[in-house]
Amino acid sequence: MTEPLHISLHRTAKYFMDSGRVQTTEEAMDLLKSFGLTIAVGPEIQTSQAAQVALLTLVNLARRTFLAGVEIVGLADAPVLTGLALETSLAHAVSNLGGRIASHARSDWPVAVIGSVEMQTPQARAWRVTWQGWRAGVVPVRDGWAMNDDAVMPLAPALASAVCAAEVFALHAGDHPLAGKRASGLSLWRPGSDWTEADETEPALAFLPSRLWLIGLGNLGQAYSWLLACLPYPPSGLELVLQDFDRLALSNDSTSILTNLDVLGRMKTRRAAEWLEARGFTTYLEERRFGAWTQRQADEPAVALCGVDNATARAVLEDAGFGLVVESGLGAGPQSFRNFAMHTFPGPRRASELWPTTLSVETPDISHMPAYANLKDKGVDACGLAQLASRTVGVPFVGLVARGASSLRTFAPPEWGGRRTR
Repeated sequence: MTEPLHISLHRTAKYFMDSGRVQTTEEAMDLLKSFGLTIAVGPEIQTSQAAQVALLTLVNLARRTFLAGVEIVGLADAPVLTGLALETSLAHAVSNLGGRIASHARSDWPVAVIGSVEMQTPQARAWRVTWQGWRAGVVPVRDGWAMNDDAVMPLAPALASAVCAAEVFALHAGDHPLAGKRASGLSLWRPGSDWTEADETEPALAFLPSRLWLIGLGNLGQAYSWLLACLPYPPSGLELVLQDFDRLALSNDSTSILTNLDVLGRMKTRRAAEWLEARGFTTYLEERRFGAWTQRQADEPAVALCGVDNATARAVLEDAGFGLVVESGLGAGPQSFRNFAMHTFPGPRRASELWPTTLSVETPDISHMPAYANLKDKGVDACGLAQLASRTVGVPFVGLVARGASSLRTFAPPEWGGRRTR
């Protein structure tokens, strides 16, 4: 049986439908199928855990959006050095995430470079994926500089890859005039600062959370799970309560980085638990909606990370008894899907003030866009069109950046259950 479009449509294809750029859903998918990426890796990939984090993260993110494919050149096989993959062979890990090993870069695809790669003719559409300390991003190869790609902050290489995916997407989509021509990045330590400038205030990573409650296991919750596996936890070093009531649908494969076609239909909690426990974490499942009835018990995690898409759940975040809540939300429509917001509670304003249950949320009317008119002509009824229109545009790399930025607040001191890393 064919699933309804609102649970099967690629969430990034919806960007081109909602913006009016394409006439049909098929045209939107054909556009994504023209997007490809080559990743060129240097010899560091064999011995650097950080470089492997960058490679596996970029392959995982890119294969969901660049449907022409993701090809890796220069990859001599090596042992896997990061908990992100369970395979012993890095080549197998890349393949299982959807990457293809290739002998040379295609001339018509942009290139992402990880490590010291000599490029014969640096292309205008080639970026160096780079990081240092808590700062990470991409630099056009033709600019000729990079950071030192150290291992000070294990999330930095993952962040650099998410930024790279965002730049490659903007280049393919042709919706930003500077894509491919600019350095782009972020400081996890001081998000408002210039990420290219050295920052002597960046600390060594000293504490990690030992117990967390994750609310929502979709795009954001799976991104956070991926990032947790980048961190230097010992076996059984982190206990997680995983809360979600939903099952994985085809559309999740386009945005959620622990999802693939083999796990569709499973509860989101159970898929996340399976992935996390295979990497040494301890999980407990809560498969009800988060709401006013949710109450943390005294022996449960005091720190919660929320990544849900509805105001009703957000409005009661402070009523469940957590000591600290970090909430992240992604932008939705074609103008804001690259944006995210973060709140922490307790804070200067209560959650119920930020998301009043009486607030009527108006969404842009996109029913007149050509792709929706085409679906109507094909017999999709008004209810089906309304359900499809209500779904958000989504890309996986924004969720990873959002969770990376919000993770800082959870690197908690002992009073919040922090575990010393060294």
